[in-house]
Amino acid sequence: MKSDQLKIPQATAKRLPLYYRFLENLHTSGKQRVSSTELSQALKVDSATIRRDFSYFGALGKKGYGYNVQYLLSFFRDTLDQDERTNVILVGVGNLGTALLQYNFSKNNSTVMTHAFDVDEKKIGTTIGEVPIYDWNKLDETGIKDTSIAVLTVPASQAQSSADKLVEAGISGILNFTPVRLSVPEHIRVHHIDLAIELQALVYFLKHYPL
Repeated sequence: MKSDQLKIPQATAKRLPLYYRFLENLHTSGKQRVSSTELSQALKVDSATIRRDFSYFGALGKKGYGYNVQYLLSFFRDTLDQDERTNVILVGVGNLGTALLQYNFSKNNSTVMTHAFDVDEKKIGTTIGEVPIYDWNKLDETGIKDTSIAVLTVPASQAQSSADKLVEAGISGILNFTPVRLSVPEHIRVHHIDLAIELQALVYFLKHYPL
């Protein structure tokens, strides 16, 4: 996201890709206009929240007229730098890592997983989902200078040391699928995705906050 747009709330920034993907689908289906109510019903996001999110970017629509799908799609494509390719590497080709390689951001043409790394000699030199797997111990010898993001799917015992190595290699963003809360320099952004915690939270909400 561009530097002059970094002042928007982080919660809003996290919803932008959701809006963009839905708008892509609307555009593909031939729909020309959409209201905040329609967006709310489809995305399960309160319409007032959607209008507030959009308001941070100025007048994107007119009251009673809705939003122009083509205009919104173009706007958010530019906002999210969708025309700029982002290369991503994956570290740890276990069950989860393999699944992510096979998926390889198939719904996002601007984000591509280019390299995978592991220490298993049986996996090194093979390919999964058209992504080649390299020797993790030779990370410095692999051409990843144009890569700023890494997906981390290693065992918990290797998470911190792997993160340290990624930081040394110039990675500035880590999508962390391990349960370890990583310690990294302040200029490194880490997003944690702990599936076990999310599942526990879902079970709790189902029991105590029934719909």
